[in-house]
Amino acid sequence: MAGVELIPREYGYVILTLVLYCFLNVWMAEGVLKARKKYNVHYPTLYASESENKDAKLFNCVQRGHQNSLELMPMFFMLMIMGGIKHPLICSSLGLVYIMGRYLYFTGYATGNPKNRNSRW
Repeated sequence: MAGVELIPREYGYVILTLVLYCFLNVWMAEGVLKARKKYNVHYPTLYASESENKDAKLFNCVQRGHQNSLELMPMFFMLMIMGGIKHPLICSSLGLVYIMGRYLYFTGYATGNPKNRNSRW
């Protein structure tokens, strides 16, 4: 099998894109931690109850924005890894567009108004 390239040379761009998504995820997690302190929501509570916390909606928007990204992360990673084997540059480019969309989604959602999660584009 000499001369057969199983993984293209440009596959490193796919890896860099996945690492960038990990950094975005950590940044969103830090946003949730700050919101926990700001809105007084203690662990292990995943979502604040509106009957117990007047700022529950504000916290829940931050939490939900991050949670949604976590829910879609395995599918994104799988598609990037598989698609990048055949088309690494296209896959990485589309991955960067997706990451920018996740950033806009989170920052919009974290405003406390769920409608803002889609209003930035």
